[in-house]
Amino acid sequence: MGTAFDRLGYGTYKLADGEECVAGVAHAIETGYRHVDTAQGYDNEASVSAGIDRTDVDREDLFVATKLSTDNLSYDDAVATARVSRDRLGVDSIDLLYVHWPIDTYDPDETLPALDDLVDEGVVDRIGLSNFRPDQLDEAIDRLANDVFAHQVECHPLLQQEELRERAAEHDHWLVAYSPIARNRVADVDVLKEIAAAHDASPAQVSLAWLLSKERVAPIPKAADVGHVEANWAAREIDLTDDEIARIDGLDRGERIVDFEEAPWNRA
Repeated sequence: MGTAFDRLGYGTYKLADGEECVAGVAHAIETGYRHVDTAQGYDNEASVSAGIDRTDVDREDLFVATKLSTDNLSYDDAVATARVSRDRLGVDSIDLLYVHWPIDTYDPDETLPALDDLVDEGVVDRIGLSNFRPDQLDEAIDRLANDVFAHQVECHPLLQQEELRERAAEHDHWLVAYSPIARNRVADVDVLKEIAAAHDASPAQVSLAWLLSKERVAPIPKAADVGHVEANWAAREIDLTDDEIARIDGLDRGERIVDFEEAPWNRA
């Protein structure tokens, strides 16, 4: 089992397989990140492993998460492809394995027992879910024999996911926030710009600091640019006041970046 979970993670979505991903992961780890997030669907698990190998940090000091693709959610496919992901990542066991989306081949009767068995067999240390509606999340928590460690969803000042954050606190799992700076739409929000100026920071850094101020929330910003990787890490040092947090709390617009017709919230 890997190191303790680090709240500020490094996302690898759209980091191309090959040198871009290898270099990005290596630089992130050298910067201080210890939680790396990937997915079968990103097609870069092997490059994530190569990036880890490029550093002097031991694998047991890292927390590596990946996700089952939507066409790999039958019992047999989930079990078989999780083993392949483990081998591609070069780990003895996957620290955290998510169901990426509860769509396509997702079937609670098949997918959830596969997750439990993968934990019982030592292929996976912890179970995660991603992009589940509250009712789907509740059903999975009730049916899984093992605890849910994390639920990964889009979350940022413009989409604050209050209901799912409350679920995380209630059930003692992490809400892992992807797109935590809303693909930098936060840069155009006056309140965030004002707060950023007061801290000699950027709106993106303020957004990350706001997420880190919340109970059981762990943002995983993706960045390929060296400067952005380091700036995101520096957001940990920003100490927002209660008034600033309250002002950001008032920004929720329910504004999704990741949205499509088959998404679970569009098929409730």
